Amino acid sequence: MKPADSARRLLLVHAHPDDESIGTGATIARYAAEGAQVTLVTCTLGELGEIIPPELAHLAADRENRLGAYRITELAAACAALGLADHRFLGGPGRWRDSGMMGLEANDDPRCFWQADVQQAAPELARIIREVRPQVLVTYDENGFYGHPDHIQAHRVASAAIGLAAEGGRGSWRVAKFYATAMPQSVAAAAGLPWFVPDEQVTTEIDGGGYLAAKTAALRAHATQITVKGDGEAGGGRFALSSGGWQPISGREYFTLLAWRSDPARTAGAGPGTVEHDLFAGLDGR
Repeated sequence: MKPADSARRLLLVHAHPDDESIGTGATIARYAAEGAQVTLVTCTLGELGEIIPPELAHLAADRENRLGAYRITELAAACAALGLADHRFLGGPGRWRDSGMMGLEANDDPRCFWQADVQQAAPELARIIREVRPQVLVTYDENGFYGHPDHIQAHRVASAAIGLAAEGGRGSWRVAKFYATAMPQSVAAAAGLPWFVPDEQVTTEIDGGGYLAAKTAALRAHATQITVKGDGEAGGGRFALSSGGWQPISGREYFTLLAWRSDPARTAGAGPGTVEHDLFAGLDGR
């Protein structure tokens, strides 16, 4: 059964387990709590992630090579914490493997997502788009936000899939708004973060402050990859990846509008002039 066209439907395409919680956890929790249909597509199992807890080091790719399977359970727990009921792996669990950071030998693995043929991967996502019928799709920009090959590939696949899903024929669907995650330069500077986009490229700010506890719980669920301090109830929580640099857990999340089918002029670089505060702004009279 197709979803009712009047319902808000949000599709997020992320590269690895934990990306959904780090960059969009508060947004997911907010829209899910407000009754939107939220679907998450994850492109790899994150098999090459650096494991933080010593007691789980045996799962690593160069030892038992079971990290991917373990991270499936972490992702399920994170989705539950965020109130997200619809999660899929692109092409099925393990169809494409984690590529590792740019420049690593793993980038050349024919099984990895970086080496995936976009003409094979995009139809898999287009099928989900046609089924779910999202008005809004969120992924990364063409640089993958910070240059990770799997993030770059997720952008390429999502861009191609949006076009495929809209092609003529029964069941076709046009995504109305296409977003990339973003971190404004001013916010990144205050937090000491090395990756950002110029403030003027940020078109959308989502206030998920009421869902900090859910985001914190989701981050904590990814225990192989993330260390969390604080409970998130009143703010002040922090998290760190394997690099050890602490970052604030924020309920404010940022996006850049890449394309808007309803108004082609209102895209990144020719934006609306004021920052919007709803991913569905401008749709269905909102």
